[in-house]
This record gives sequence, C-alpha cells and structure tokens, in this order.
Amino acid sequence: MMIKKAEFVTSSQKYTDCPPPFKPEYAFIGRSNVGKSSLINMLANKKALAKTSSTPGKTQLINTFEMDDTWYLTDLPGYGFAKAPKGVRGGFNKMIYDYIEFRKNLVNVFLLIDSRHKPQAIDLQFMQWLGNKGIPFSIVFTKLDKLSSTEFQKNLNNYKTELLKSWEELPVIFSSSASSQIGKLEILGYIDSLNEHLVDEFKKEQYKKEY
Repeated sequence: MMIKKAEFVTSSQKYTDCPPPFKPEYAFIGRSNVGKSSLINMLANKKALAKTSSTPGKTQLINTFEMDDTWYLTDLPGYGFAKAPKGVRGGFNKMIYDYIEFRKNLVNVFLLIDSRHKPQAIDLQFMQWLGNKGIPFSIVFTKLDKLSSTEFQKNLNNYKTELLKSWEELPVIFSSSASSQIGKLEILGYIDSLNEHLVDEFKKEQYKKEY
C-alpha cells in the first residue's frame, strides 16, 4: 500500500476534540527526538506533513491526519521531555493516556524506539501500561541508518530479552529509517491488513449514528 493523499485534519488538546471516531485510527508515539515526525512524513510520502524540529518536545497537541480519505494517523506528543515544565509534562501525560485509553476508533499504537539505545525504563513502563490496559501496540525501531546491522541486531536481541521477562509473547516489531525508506512498505502493509475489514465496519457505525 502506498498513500496517495495525506492531509492534516486538526490539532486537539483532548481526545474528545478529535475528529468523529468513524474511521480506523493509528497513533504514533515515542520519546522526544526519536524521529517520529520524519517517520510519519516518510509513510505519508509528504515531506512537510508532520513538523520536524531539532528541539525535542515540539509536538504538544494531538495532531490528526487523514490518509486516502480512509483512515486517521495520529501524531502524539513525545514523552520523557525533561526540559518541559513539570506542570506541562503532567498535562501531556493526561492528554496522551486519556487519548489512548478512551479513543474508541484507535486500532493500534505504534511505539517508536531509537534503535541505537539499550532498553529504556520509560519505554518499558509505557509498554507495560499499554499491556495492562489491553491496548494493541507495535514497536518501530527508528534511525536504522545510524548504526550497523550487527549493532542493531545486538540491541534488538537485548530488547527482546528484556521484554520476555514480562511478556509471554512479543508484539509486532518493525525496523525503520526515514532517510532510507526502510520499513515503509512493511508498516503500511500492516495497517492495510488491519483496515481490510475495519473500514466497512466503521462506515456502518457512522451510518447508524447519523440515521
């Protein structure tokens, strides 16, 4: 699957202000500076769709994009931004957690992990929260072009070992590089497979609500 049309819809401060939940929705989240905006732009085949910045914590709202008039891609604020004021960080957390827990049409959360680093406690804790809430999620290792295949395999194995201490089975895992287009077809293909039956179901739900 290749995205032919990608458009910004709205920015929201809370999940109740997001577009009506009548299309499948996929959220992208990760620690600040993980390469989230670059990955979204790669998937959408549109360079300036999501704003990229050298300043961590730039995304501060729930940003919704519509893909091919069929499904929503949501860009969530990065977590773990130490320089944000404490009160602001608390607001981010509530906004993120409420959205993920209560957004009815959310199909899957793509959790982005910097492939260069060893397992981070904040990422593992977030995964545990997702698991406790029964939220489907996948892991996307980013910046694959920044390290050798041997180094990545070592880091990946370390992550799998750490996860299997708490999980009976691993979530779906993708590896990616925005600059090299690695992972694009795999991630979009996964979304397409999930959408196969969901799109019609959401249309039926919308029809019921409207009529």
